[in-house]
Amino acid sequence: MKTKIAPPLASNSIIQPKINVITLGCSKNTYDSEVLMGQLRGNNLSVEHEAESVGKNDIVVINTCGFIDNAKQESIDTILQYSQLKDEGKIGKVIVTGCLSERYKPELESEITNVDAYFGTNDLHNILHTLGANYKHELIGERLLTTPSHFAYFKIAEGCNRPCSFCAIPLMRGKHVSRDMEELVNEAKVLAANGTRELILIAQDLTYYGLDRYGKRNLDELLRRLSDVNGIEWIRLQYAYPSGFPMEILDAMNERENICKYLDMPLQHITDRMLKSMRRGITKQKTTDIVNEIRAKVPNIAMRTTLICGYPGETEQDFEEMYNWVEETKFDRLGCFTYSHEEKTHAHQLIDDVPEEIKQARVDAIMELQQGISFDINQTKVGQTFKVLIDRKEGDFFIGRTEFDSPEVDNEVLIDAHTGYAAVGSFTQVKIDRAEDFDLYGHIVK
Repeated sequence: MKTKIAPPLASNSIIQPKINVITLGCSKNTYDSEVLMGQLRGNNLSVEHEAESVGKNDIVVINTCGFIDNAKQESIDTILQYSQLKDEGKIGKVIVTGCLSERYKPELESEITNVDAYFGTNDLHNILHTLGANYKHELIGERLLTTPSHFAYFKIAEGCNRPCSFCAIPLMRGKHVSRDMEELVNEAKVLAANGTRELILIAQDLTYYGLDRYGKRNLDELLRRLSDVNGIEWIRLQYAYPSGFPMEILDAMNERENICKYLDMPLQHITDRMLKSMRRGITKQKTTDIVNEIRAKVPNIAMRTTLICGYPGETEQDFEEMYNWVEETKFDRLGCFTYSHEEKTHAHQLIDDVPEEIKQARVDAIMELQQGISFDINQTKVGQTFKVLIDRKEGDFFIGRTEFDSPEVDNEVLIDAHTGYAAVGSFTQVKIDRAEDFDLYGHIVK
């Protein structure tokens, strides 16, 4: 979507306004906000992320999510909150960017008229111009991290070419575009030099990386190049698509100690009928074969998946087949969500015929099942010693993760701070003493 460039925003005061960036949605939005803030800081502008307080001349930039109903509502509520503060004279300007703005710009402009400018997902240069800044090519790789400095989300591609019926991402992010490998390696070097120890690779589809730019799936080569960057101790893969999965990345995983034995592969459903309607390009048998082959090649790998309940036409039989498959397959990590009927997607042509209460009941049943699976898996870890990355100190505990866990969505390791000390951002050896459904408890091994 082409966006008309707004003129630079004039300040209402001789005091330079502070720019407060608010990020909603997924880790890809987090990455985009960090790049924007890095550019603003490089232009000597005052910028903060989700500041606790804003002044009457400050500028608020809201990076929105437009993926599903709940996320869209949160974004709209946030826009309304800050546009009201602007009306009350408590802040200076409001700028909206991101997926919701890309998808619904005309509607937003007509409904919320006191926002100063709306931008889409690929309008970085125009946002900077509006804020009185220039895009600085020499800052490629420079970001203002919003995560703890020891880990960083690392976006290797934008957009998606997959035809999934339920997904609006291509409408908001466009077609798949792989980033240049040299640029990515240089960015990793910059992050490592600034103390980042873990790279969490993200894209709408990691496994497609390279096809558009190099004519082949090149994720395995990228992994090896990133693995060679001095200071990077963990590389984690999120958002791998099952159809056409490049098995050679598992060879890289086995070869390199700093590539985590972890794979996030959203499968969405398992019955052939649902997979066909979802346009996933795969069958139940092929899905099962891929999961089994991955586990055979990397025996100790932790696999995470996500599933959708209540897709149009999902019968009780479809759900029971998925439930039984989850019970048999025993994923290490699993998330489950209710189907959201999204405009302009292929599935929007279908009747959203599963009542919301049934959708939620099915999600609850899957998650209760997974809770038991997670508990059983965690019990096998009692008595074992793991390399743990310490994320934070909270109350009486240091809290960290093993290589089998991604931040915010997976299990954590809790260490009693009275029994030992661990610096945030450091790696330490921890022996597991006991385990619950989603938490491990242990002590530091000297």
